[in-house]
Amino acid sequence: MHDRKAPITRRLVLVRHGQSVANQFGLFTELLDSPLTEEGLMEAEAARRRLAKRSWRFSDAFTSTLTRAVVSGWLIIDALGQPGLIPNASPRSTSGTKTTDKTTADARWGAERIKTWRCSYAETPPNGEILRDTVARIVPCYLRSILPAIMGRDVLVVAHGNCLRALVMALEDLSPAEVEHLELATGSVRIYEFAADMTIKARCIDG
Repeated sequence: MHDRKAPITRRLVLVRHGQSVANQFGLFTELLDSPLTEEGLMEAEAARRRLAKRSWRFSDAFTSTLTRAVVSGWLIIDALGQPGLIPNASPRSTSGTKTTDKTTADARWGAERIKTWRCSYAETPPNGEILRDTVARIVPCYLRSILPAIMGRDVLVVAHGNCLRALVMALEDLSPAEVEHLELATGSVRIYEFAADMTIKARCIDG
Protein backbone atom coordinates (compact mmCIF):
# COMPACT_ATOMS: atom_id res chain seq x y z
CA MET A 1 0.00 0.00 0.00
CA HIS A 2 1.44 3.34 -1.07
CA ASP A 3 1.43 6.32 1.25
CA ARG A 4 -0.64 9.16 -0.03
CA LYS A 5 0.98 12.50 0.41
CA ALA A 6 -1.20 15.40 1.49
CA PRO A 7 -1.91 17.78 -1.39
CA ILE A 8 0.36 20.80 -1.51
CA THR A 9 -1.49 23.96 -0.56
CA ARG A 10 -0.33 27.54 -0.83
CA ARG A 11 -2.90 29.75 0.85
CA LEU A 12 -2.71 33.15 2.49
CA VAL A 13 -5.59 34.12 4.77
CA LEU A 14 -5.91 37.78 5.72
CA VAL A 15 -8.19 38.73 8.62
CA ARG A 16 -8.84 42.22 9.90
CA HIS A 17 -9.14 42.27 13.67
CA GLY A 18 -12.57 42.67 15.28
CA GLN A 19 -13.99 46.06 16.20
CA SER A 20 -11.91 47.88 18.82
CA VAL A 21 -12.97 50.46 21.38
CA ALA A 22 -11.26 53.08 19.19
CA ASN A 23 -13.33 51.92 16.20
CA GLN A 24 -16.51 52.04 18.28
CA PHE A 25 -15.98 55.58 19.51
CA GLY A 26 -14.61 56.93 16.24
CA LEU A 27 -11.06 57.59 17.41
CA PHE A 28 -8.18 58.23 15.06
CA THR A 29 -5.28 56.38 16.66
CA GLU A 30 -1.55 56.16 16.18
CA LEU A 31 -0.19 53.39 18.40
CA LEU A 32 -3.07 53.40 20.88
CA ASP A 33 -3.44 49.80 22.10
CA SER A 34 -7.22 49.71 21.97
CA PRO A 35 -8.88 46.44 23.09
CA LEU A 36 -11.72 44.66 21.33
CA THR A 37 -15.32 45.56 22.08
CA GLU A 38 -17.98 42.90 22.67
CA GLU A 39 -18.95 43.33 19.03
CA GLY A 40 -15.29 42.98 18.06
CA LEU A 41 -15.05 39.70 19.97
CA MET A 42 -18.14 38.46 18.13
CA GLU A 43 -16.62 39.51 14.78
CA ALA A 44 -13.43 37.61 15.58
CA GLU A 45 -15.53 34.63 16.68
CA ALA A 46 -17.45 34.77 13.40
CA ALA A 47 -14.20 34.87 11.41
CA ARG A 48 -12.85 31.87 13.29
CA ARG A 49 -16.06 29.89 12.71
CA ARG A 50 -15.86 30.54 8.97
CA LEU A 51 -12.26 29.36 8.88
CA ALA A 52 -12.90 26.39 11.17
CA LYS A 53 -15.47 25.06 8.67
CA ARG A 54 -12.67 24.75 6.13
CA SER A 55 -10.66 22.44 8.43
CA TRP A 56 -7.36 24.03 7.47
CA ARG A 57 -4.13 23.73 9.42
CA PHE A 58 -1.94 26.81 9.41
CA SER A 59 1.81 26.39 9.37
CA ASP A 60 2.55 30.01 10.29
CA ALA A 61 0.65 32.98 11.66
CA PHE A 62 1.44 36.69 11.78
CA THR A 63 -0.18 39.48 13.80
CA SER A 64 0.69 43.00 14.84
CA THR A 65 1.88 43.65 18.38
CA LEU A 66 -1.36 45.38 19.44
CA THR A 67 -4.02 43.71 21.56
CA ARG A 68 -6.92 43.82 19.11
CA ALA A 69 -4.98 41.90 16.46
CA VAL A 70 -3.28 39.53 18.93
CA VAL A 71 -6.56 38.55 20.62
CA SER A 72 -8.33 38.12 17.28
CA GLY A 73 -5.46 35.93 16.10
CA TRP A 74 -5.51 33.74 19.20
CA LEU A 75 -9.28 33.26 18.97
CA ILE A 76 -8.89 31.92 15.44
CA ILE A 77 -5.89 29.74 16.28
CA ASP A 78 -7.63 28.22 19.31
CA ALA A 79 -10.77 27.50 17.29
CA LEU A 80 -8.70 25.57 14.77
CA GLY A 81 -7.19 23.45 17.54
CA GLN A 82 -3.68 24.80 17.05
CA PRO A 83 -2.72 26.24 20.47
CA GLY A 84 0.94 25.50 19.76
CA LEU A 85 1.00 27.87 16.78
CA ILE A 86 2.62 31.06 18.08
CA PRO A 87 1.98 34.11 15.87
CA ASN A 88 4.93 36.14 14.66
CA ALA A 89 4.41 39.72 15.82
CA SER A 90 5.26 42.81 13.78
CA PRO A 91 4.43 46.50 14.33
CA ARG A 92 1.20 47.87 12.90
CA SER A 93 0.69 50.85 10.66
CA THR A 94 -0.86 54.12 11.76
CA SER A 95 -3.29 56.06 9.66
CA GLY A 96 -4.74 58.99 11.51
CA THR A 97 -4.31 61.74 14.04
CA LYS A 98 -3.03 60.69 17.43
CA THR A 99 -5.98 59.67 19.66
CA THR A 100 -8.35 62.27 18.22
CA ASP A 101 -12.09 61.66 18.05
CA LYS A 102 -13.86 62.07 14.72
CA THR A 103 -16.09 64.89 15.93
CA THR A 104 -13.09 66.99 16.94
CA ALA A 105 -11.25 66.08 13.75
CA ASP A 106 -14.27 66.95 11.59
CA ALA A 107 -14.61 70.31 13.32
CA ARG A 108 -10.93 71.09 12.83
CA TRP A 109 -10.25 69.81 9.33
CA GLY A 110 -13.67 69.06 7.83
CA ALA A 111 -15.43 65.76 7.15
CA GLU A 112 -14.43 65.66 3.48
CA ARG A 113 -10.74 66.14 4.30
CA ILE A 114 -10.93 63.39 6.93
CA LYS A 115 -12.60 61.03 4.43
CA THR A 116 -9.87 61.80 1.90
CA TRP A 117 -7.13 61.06 4.45
CA ARG A 118 -8.74 57.77 5.39
CA CYS A 119 -8.90 56.53 1.79
CA SER A 120 -6.00 58.34 0.14
CA TYR A 121 -2.88 56.65 -1.14
CA ALA A 122 -0.64 59.71 -0.96
CA GLU A 123 -2.22 62.44 1.19
CA THR A 124 -0.83 62.72 4.69
CA PRO A 125 -3.06 62.75 7.79
CA PRO A 126 -1.69 64.75 10.74
CA ASN A 127 0.73 62.68 12.82
CA GLY A 128 -0.10 59.64 10.74
CA GLU A 129 1.29 57.30 8.13
CA ILE A 130 0.01 57.57 4.57
CA LEU A 131 -0.87 54.39 2.70
CA ARG A 132 2.06 54.87 0.31
CA ASP A 133 4.44 54.67 3.28
CA THR A 134 2.58 51.67 4.67
CA VAL A 135 3.03 49.88 1.33
CA ALA A 136 6.75 50.69 1.39
CA ARG A 137 6.99 49.16 4.86
CA ILE A 138 4.64 46.20 4.53
CA VAL A 139 5.70 44.82 1.13
CA PRO A 140 9.34 44.14 2.16
CA CYS A 141 8.00 42.42 5.30
CA TYR A 142 5.71 40.30 3.12
CA LEU A 143 8.53 39.35 0.75
CA ARG A 144 10.98 38.67 3.56
CA SER A 145 8.80 36.73 6.00
CA ILE A 146 5.29 35.90 4.78
CA LEU A 147 5.82 34.84 1.16
CA PRO A 148 8.49 32.22 2.00
CA ALA A 149 6.14 30.80 4.63
CA ILE A 150 3.36 30.36 2.06
CA MET A 151 5.34 28.05 -0.24
CA GLY A 152 3.59 24.72 0.19
CA ARG A 153 1.71 25.78 3.33
CA ASP A 154 -1.22 27.78 4.66
CA VAL A 155 -0.48 31.08 6.42
CA LEU A 156 -2.70 33.30 8.57
CA VAL A 157 -2.25 37.08 8.89
CA VAL A 158 -4.37 39.04 11.39
CA ALA A 159 -3.74 42.77 11.15
CA HIS A 160 -5.11 46.30 10.86
CA GLY A 161 -7.03 47.97 8.07
CA ASN A 162 -4.26 50.00 6.46
CA CYS A 163 -1.69 47.20 6.72
CA LEU A 164 -4.08 44.85 4.95
CA ARG A 165 -5.04 47.46 2.35
CA ALA A 166 -1.33 47.86 1.58
CA LEU A 167 -0.88 44.11 1.29
CA VAL A 168 -3.96 43.64 -0.90
CA MET A 169 -2.75 46.47 -3.12
CA ALA A 170 0.50 44.60 -3.72
CA LEU A 171 -1.10 41.17 -4.09
CA GLU A 172 -3.77 42.30 -6.54
CA ASP A 173 -1.62 44.89 -8.29
CA LEU A 174 -4.08 47.69 -7.58
CA SER A 175 -3.37 51.21 -8.74
CA PRO A 176 -3.33 54.13 -6.26
CA ALA A 177 -6.76 55.14 -7.58
CA GLU A 178 -8.15 51.63 -7.17
CA VAL A 179 -6.88 51.13 -3.63
CA GLU A 180 -8.60 54.33 -2.50
CA HIS A 181 -11.91 52.51 -3.01
CA LEU A 182 -10.80 49.41 -1.09
CA GLU A 183 -12.35 48.96 2.35
CA LEU A 184 -11.86 45.98 4.66
CA ALA A 185 -14.45 45.66 7.39
CA THR A 186 -13.46 44.61 10.90
CA GLY A 187 -13.62 40.82 11.16
CA SER A 188 -13.51 40.35 7.38
CA VAL A 189 -11.61 37.45 5.80
CA ARG A 190 -9.76 37.48 2.48
CA ILE A 191 -8.25 34.25 1.12
CA TYR A 192 -5.65 33.86 -1.63
CA GLU A 193 -4.61 30.58 -3.23
CA PHE A 194 -1.28 30.50 -5.05
CA ALA A 195 -0.07 28.44 -8.00
CA ALA A 196 3.29 26.65 -7.97
CA ASP A 197 4.98 29.74 -9.43
CA MET A 198 3.48 31.80 -6.54
CA THR A 199 1.11 33.75 -8.74
CA ILE A 200 -2.41 34.09 -7.38
CA LYS A 201 -4.80 31.59 -8.97
CA ALA A 202 -7.88 32.18 -6.80
CA ARG A 203 -9.28 34.76 -4.38
CA CYS A 204 -12.17 34.51 -1.97
CA ILE A 205 -13.69 37.35 0.07
CA ASP A 206 -15.53 35.94 3.10
CA GLY A 207 -17.31 38.46 5.30
